[in-house]
Order: sequence, then structure tokens, then C-alpha cells
Amino acid sequence: MADKCSEGLLNGTVPGEQGKQDKSVKRGNWGNQIEFVLTSVGYAVGLGNVWRFPYLCYRNGGGAFMFPYFIMLVFCGIPLFFMELSFGQFASQGCLGVWRVSPMFKGVGYGMMVVSTFIGIYYNVVICIAFYYFFVSMTRVLPWTYCSNAWNTPDCVGVLDGNLSSRAALNLTRFLNTTQKRTSPSEEYWRRYVLNLSDDIGNLGEVRLPLLGCLGVSWVVVFLCLIKGVKSSGKVVYFTATFPYVVLTILFVRGITLEGALTGIMYYLTPQWDKILDAKVWGDAASQIFYSLGCAWGGLITMASYNKFHNNCYRDSIIISITNCGTSVYAGFVIFSILGFMANHLGVDISKVADHGPGLAFVAYPEALTLLPISPLWSILFFFMLILLGLGTQFCLLETLVTAIVDEVGNEWIIRRKTFVTLGVAVVGFLLGVPLTTQAGIYWLLLMDNYAASFSLVVISCIMCVAIMYIYGYRNYFKDIEMMLGFPPPLFFQICWRFISPAIIFFILVFTVIQYRPISYNDYVYPTWAISIGFLMALSSVICIPIYAIYKVCRSEGDTLLERLKNATKASKDWGPALAEHRRGRYAPAFSPSTESHLEVQPLQPEKDQSEGAAASPVQGSNGSAHSQDSRL
Repeated sequence: MADKCSEGLLNGTVPGEQGKQDKSVKRGNWGNQIEFVLTSVGYAVGLGNVWRFPYLCYRNGGGAFMFPYFIMLVFCGIPLFFMELSFGQFASQGCLGVWRVSPMFKGVGYGMMVVSTFIGIYYNVVICIAFYYFFVSMTRVLPWTYCSNAWNTPDCVGVLDGNLSSRAALNLTRFLNTTQKRTSPSEEYWRRYVLNLSDDIGNLGEVRLPLLGCLGVSWVVVFLCLIKGVKSSGKVVYFTATFPYVVLTILFVRGITLEGALTGIMYYLTPQWDKILDAKVWGDAASQIFYSLGCAWGGLITMASYNKFHNNCYRDSIIISITNCGTSVYAGFVIFSILGFMANHLGVDISKVADHGPGLAFVAYPEALTLLPISPLWSILFFFMLILLGLGTQFCLLETLVTAIVDEVGNEWIIRRKTFVTLGVAVVGFLLGVPLTTQAGIYWLLLMDNYAASFSLVVISCIMCVAIMYIYGYRNYFKDIEMMLGFPPPLFFQICWRFISPAIIFFILVFTVIQYRPISYNDYVYPTWAISIGFLMALSSVICIPIYAIYKVCRSEGDTLLERLKNATKASKDWGPALAEHRRGRYAPAFSPSTESHLEVQPLQPEKDQSEGAAASPVQGSNGSAHSQDSRL
């Protein structure tokens, strides 16, 4: 009896339900709650925490930027995170199935799928470049250390070329401070060798075979880790979600022992309080919180859908959100300690070497690493960390698409063949990523990054808040959460969901529009036709919402438009907890002698019988193993 009670507490069941089965044999669940938390941390903590946040922080007032950043975390980040986790966990469905809550808004789920598709395509290309740098770092001398290679130009000036005398070093410092023509060995290695960059986005050139091979390696790794769905990925994240912190700590300890590191850290943290009144600082803080947590991608809903019904996702949302933001701050110390050392070594201001995005990961930071003793070791550690950070996000992006497809079809045939669905999505993702490995690939990658997952995410998230709070009804949703967790959402979250978070999301949207500038890459300005393609990519996800809404209204019953709208927005009969034993109160099946009522309840009965059988059997339900489970029973 004591064992059963403790098991009930581990499952998070509410009082009075300790003996109930809280597992979905059909879909599968996480092996334990640590797997879910680690997976969500791996999903939220990505490349942006390392190569975007530190740059935003120093550009927007250093330590002063932390104030609006954490304000936005409390009033927008954590509430939205909790909303998406509770939404997916309550229905045990992916980003499409959850919209049984209001079928007219299912286009939001399709929009999330489109966004995840775009991000999944180019995100794995970034991972493949990190793989490439990881492999080439396994040498005695890093290939971007000197300017004596075939791909270097006369403008290349390396800080380690030859034995620089004091006069030569002084000339180098003056050269760095007075001209813009100097290019570093790491920049020329990146542009002229790794990418072999073409002169225009329309000039694709040839496929870079080393990058193509690394892209194949990256997709194979992702597929193998997801071959059994959350049952396999849940084990992998014990390493992929934790080891980056080990590497960050190693690099941090090495960084702060270097000369000039303190200068770099002070540059990163010194508050400039006058900037706190600048609207752009608040806009950057809100945008960074929103994009960093992965809201509106569909991944949070998908990961939470594999939770046990009574899991305390309120606690999880706070833990994961704070961990994500803490990682961003910690990464800033790692980045700026090394950049401070590099600036001190070159005798220039740190603003000359600070960068963000691919420029930081593949140019500035690698060049700084060449100045360290045993530089290949630090390079291997750094790029291995980038690979793990990227894979943690990529796992969830792929699982989001696979889960949406499997849940939408929903029959036993596709559930048993989920591995083949995963393989199919991975193959398609690899093929769509091939153009990004051409000589113009970096142009297309940045175009997708700037447009495919920018303001469209804000629109999707805003419509999701409105649909849940005001179409389905906040009272209904609060009751759902109370039924699931045993307590209603705290008053603070109720206020944020209804008023504050939608207002902040709208502010982000307005800020994004006002601050819009046509995309460029270094000195290259994108042509109008390329920017038009970017806007089409952004609209491709948002347009799903009105198109599906019109389709649903036209297919709904009713003599007037108002009746059709009411029927299209009304929660469907199968909305609610997935397992029959959790369908209580207004979700309890209404038994009736009529055939219609019998058919309405019937889909729930086999699942109940199946879960009761699973409770009596020592066999554990697992994702993607429905066939072996059925045969054993």
C-alpha cells in the first residue's frame, strides 16, 4: 500500500486518484519526469542563448538590460510557457489535435507545423556546420590560425603569423584601429573555404560536399535519437541537455583566468541606466524572451502531450524558463571573457571583436581560441557544445512534426509505423536542406532565419491566447487546469493570460514592424525578389489560420453565418483528457440507449480496457511499441 501511495505521488495524481492508471499505452509517455524537464530545457536552451543574448545584452546597456529582460520573463515568458505546457498535457495531443478545443482555430496548429518545418530545415544546417568545425579541429594546428593557406588573400592579417616583433605588433594594432580592410584568418576560412561564398543569393554555385556530408551525419544522429519517439530521445537528453553546461563551465574557468577577461566581462555587465528608457531595449528584451523559450513553435505542446495527466506542469514551466534565462546570462560570461582576452591581445576596443550569430560562432570566437594554448582542445569543446545545444532543439522540432502527423491520422496502423514516419520526415528535411549547403546557402539560411520564424510566431501566439482565453473561455480553461493539477492557476497567471501577456505580444509585433530593416549580410544587400520570398515564407504559416477558419465555417452546420461560426468555434465532443478514467465532470461520457450516444462513447472504452490491462500487466507502455504491447497482452 505504501508503494502504491508513493507511486501516486510520483505521478502527480490528485488526492483520491492514487490507484488510477496515469499512462497512455497507445501514445506512450516519458519514462519519468526528469526526461521531460531535460528535453524541454534542451529545446528551450539553443544556439540563441550563446550567440544572441550576450550580444544583445552588451549592445542594450549591459547590466541595465537584465531589468527589462527579467520583467518580460515574469510577465510574458513564464505565463506563455505554462499555457502551452498545460494545453498539450491536458489533451495529450500534438499541436494539431489540441485544437479540438475550438476547431475553427486548427489553422494555428498548421501554422506551428509550417514554422517548425522552416526552422528544422535551416537549424540542422547550422548544426552540420558545427559538425564540420568539430571534425577539422581534430588537428595539431587549427586551419584558421595563419594566413599562409591557398584560400587567403593579401588583406589577411593574422595575430599569430610569424614571430611578430614589438614594432610589427604596433603596426598591426594601428592597422586594426584605422582600417576596415583587414580580414582575419578565421573570417577568410569561413567565407572563402568553408562556404566558398558566391557573390549573390541567386548564384547557388556548387554544393559544398563536406557540408553535405555533415548534413547527412546530422540528420542520421537526429533520426537515431528519435527512432523510438520520446522513449529513445528521453534517454539521450540525459547527455545532450546536461553536457553543454559542463563545457560552458570548462570554458568559463579557462576564460576568466586570461588577461583582459575582466575587461570583457565588465563590458558585458556594466549598466548603462540611461538606455533603460529606450523603447528598443524593452523591445529587444521581449523579443529575446519570446523567441528563446520557443513559444508558438508547437514543440512545447508536443513535449507536454507525453506527460502523465496529473503532472505538475506549473512547477516545470517555472523551472525550465528560469534555467533557460540563467543559461543565457551564464553564456555571456563565457563569451565575453574570451573576447575580452582577444581585444586585450590585439590592443583594440572590445566592440571591434564582438559579434553575434554565425559571425560569433564561426569567426570571432574561433579566432579567439587560436590565441589559447592547446587551441584544438578548446575548439573541439566549443563546437561540441554548439552541436549538443542545436540537437536538443532539433529533437523537439522533428518530434513536433511527427507527432502532429501521427495524431492527426490517429489509427493503429500509423501508430505502429511511427518510426517510418520519423524516417520520412528526416529524409525530406535532409533533401530540403541541400540547397543551404551550396555556395549561396548562407544567404538562404539567414533569409529563413529572419523571415520564416519572426513576426509570424508573434501572430500565432497572440491568436492562440485569444482563442483559449476568449473563444473557449478562460473560466473553462481554469477549470480544466484545476481538474488536471488539483488546483486552479494562480491569480497572477490568470491576469497575465487574459490581459498582460497578449498586450506584451502585441507590443512585440508592433516593435518588430517599426524596427524592420531589409536583411543584409555583411556588405551584401539582399535583392527585392529575395526579400519578397522571405515575406512569402513568413506569410505561409500565418495564412493557414484564416484559410482553415473559412474552410471550417463553410463545413459547419447551421442556416446562418452566426450559427456556423458558433458551431465552428465550439469545442468538439472528443475534446478533453485522452484517457477515459480522467474524463470526469463535464467530460464524463453520457451513456444513452441511443445508437448515437453509444458510438460517441465507444472510442473511449477500448482505451480504458487497454489501460486497465496495462495496469495488471508488468509490461510498461512505451511510445512506438503498441504492436509488441498488444501481442503480449
